[in-house]
Amino acid sequence: MQNSNPRTISIRKYYGSLKNMEQKFDRYARKDYFKGSTAEEFDEWKKASRAELGMLLGLDKMDTDAPMLPEILERETLEGGIVREKAVIQTEQDVWMPMYVLIPPVSDAAEGSVHKRRVFIAPPGHQGAGKYSVAGFYDIPAVADAIKKFNYDYGLQLAKLGFVVFCPDCRGFGERRDEKKQGDEEENFLTSSCFHLSHMAEAIGETVIGMCTWDLMRLIDYIEWRAAQGDNIDTENISCLGFSGGGMQTLYLAALDERVKNVFISGYMYGYKDSLMILNGNCSCNYVPHLWEHFDMGDIASLIAPRQLMIQSCRDDHLNGSRGLDNVYEQMEIIKKAYALYDAQDRVVHDIHEGGHCWHDENLRDVLKGFKLV
Repeated sequence: MQNSNPRTISIRKYYGSLKNMEQKFDRYARKDYFKGSTAEEFDEWKKASRAELGMLLGLDKMDTDAPMLPEILERETLEGGIVREKAVIQTEQDVWMPMYVLIPPVSDAAEGSVHKRRVFIAPPGHQGAGKYSVAGFYDIPAVADAIKKFNYDYGLQLAKLGFVVFCPDCRGFGERRDEKKQGDEEENFLTSSCFHLSHMAEAIGETVIGMCTWDLMRLIDYIEWRAAQGDNIDTENISCLGFSGGGMQTLYLAALDERVKNVFISGYMYGYKDSLMILNGNCSCNYVPHLWEHFDMGDIASLIAPRQLMIQSCRDDHLNGSRGLDNVYEQMEIIKKAYALYDAQDRVVHDIHEGGHCWHDENLRDVLKGFKLV
């Protein structure tokens, strides 16, 4: 075989580690899956598993006494009457979470109603500049392209349906990029500093997804604070919707915080072996030391039971792995078995679409109606 690069040699056989790692996954992974058969046993498993998962994520390292110090930085009214606020809160000492809050106008039918307004949290995924895509900043050309590619403006879509929507920057994204990814270059603007953040975090016992989960918990605290200050919003029925990396954040938040009552995870449900070990070039925020020894993704999602849950999958999503939806179905079976323990099978929906990795809103209104949210 002729060498294509005159400055190197052509290597005919490589001695990589993947085969061995797959064998170790089969040998050591998922030792803490649910082994009982009743809802009572599952409740005990949930309690222990949440504690274990929180430790794996590094939630015990979070600064629990940092004051929130909320502030509204901007307020403007968009076409259609939606008010867009820019707010910021402190989630840990010297750690700040900026966000956009989308507040739709009150409809004539709802004017004077005593009903509180429904709330969504809409965390961002990758390649969309954080909150800017989710909140629908079409006037930024790079963001407009990302919205077109991934149907990424789901925060604004929800606001147009009448929900108050909180669109935060998660750590490493948008205005929260760390030093190596700061700047106006389009690649840096659209992507994240998760790689650098994970190097700072993991050696001290923290993780990127643990940080993001903690910040979203603090965001719920902020939503409750706003309600206590007089905002007419429903804090007893909070929903969360995220695509891709936003789906990852939604998964962990809902698994660990029962204040999230309605859960919508798009483009992030598959087995760890196929989608994060064999496809091992994914973002560093996906990886939690020792996680796979204890749980697969379906085990984590089953912690959401029996709350309302929609999982959205695309048939040709490359993140499903080489086995495609079969890899997803295996995790869905774990989830459905948990819901069956509560006789709550009608509260979990698997929404499947054709095509590749993107958010689909075509069936959203039907699911919202089924969940009694509209």
